[in-house]
Amino acid sequence: MPYDYDDQNVFAKILRGEIPNKTVHETEHTLAFHDISAQAPVHVLVIPKGAYVNFDHFASEASDAEIVDFNRVAAKLCSELGVAPGADGGGYRLIANSGEAGIQEVPHFHLHILGGRVLGRMLERA
Repeated sequence: MPYDYDDQNVFAKILRGEIPNKTVHETEHTLAFHDISAQAPVHVLVIPKGAYVNFDHFASEASDAEIVDFNRVAAKLCSELGVAPGADGGGYRLIANSGEAGIQEVPHFHLHILGGRVLGRMLERA
């Protein structure tokens, strides 16, 4: 499936330094920053630096190094942000929206890490 990447999306502009962000963590392949419209006490976005539209685009076309780095950064942040289940963290939710039906607002693959409170049910049965 072809993926049309819009290089004028807000995350592409953040990656180019055209829009500031509150960086949490950065590596060669991944950038993580605080969401400006936080929906929980902890709400961090994790994005690959490559031009990927959504999860399936990223998972099918990113290099092994990009995929490993992205996932390791996300895992590390769950611990560092204090949301990983254990003595101090109560748990977290990971969300990656894709396409119109998934209500994807920015056409650049991104993962939301949310936590810091009980988040409730993700979806109600239809």
